Amino acid sequence: MSVIAANLQAVHQRIAAAAQQAGRQPRDIALLAVSKTVSPDRIRAAFEAGQPAFGENYVQEGVDKVAALADLRSRLQWHFIGPLQSNKTRLVAEHFDWVHAIDRLKIAERLSAQRPAGMAPLQVCIQVNISGEASKSGVAPSEVPPLARAVAALPRLRLRGLMAIPEPEDDPAAQRRPFAAMRALLGALREDGLDVDTLSMGMSGDMEAAIAEGATLVRIGTAIFGARA
Repeated sequence: MSVIAANLQAVHQRIAAAAQQAGRQPRDIALLAVSKTVSPDRIRAAFEAGQPAFGENYVQEGVDKVAALADLRSRLQWHFIGPLQSNKTRLVAEHFDWVHAIDRLKIAERLSAQRPAGMAPLQVCIQVNISGEASKSGVAPSEVPPLARAVAALPRLRLRGLMAIPEPEDDPAAQRRPFAAMRALLGALREDGLDVDTLSMGMSGDMEAAIAEGATLVRIGTAIFGARA
């Protein structure tokens, strides 16, 4: 078994253990392999070990990998998870399946207008700055409901839910607080009549806390591919 395959197996075991602890089914938590700075060959190795979904932070790097792995395109799912500038929306709309970091309506409108008609709707999440950090992208929790309603109304997009990168914490109880706030925000959107199902939250250092609070998708990089170059 390759190192990447063994790492993937270990991550799935962590997900399963955290789900069991939370009284949840492991199948309800998707694994997104964060592949920024990871070569196409290593992404291919992860795919061959059973991993279909990959997350990229930089537009051109991601587009180059989509091209390099074009023979797998129908079997791979590409997620754009980094901050997105207006001048890069067309490339993302044309090459990716998901966007996790919608933080203003203008970006969503551009993605909607630029999504090719022959492709499935672009699956999108709104990024929430749940810890209120000045250095982080994302909208304040109070801004989520109006932005969600506006994004959900756009053609060629499907609003799936919310994403967050909370401030790092070592204490498990402290890790859970922002994730609990995210779960409450998603619940409020559902009560508002929006068809949302995704909480993209939890990384290598805090995925157990995220799963305990309802994460449906965890974004894991170093635990799969090792320390970044």
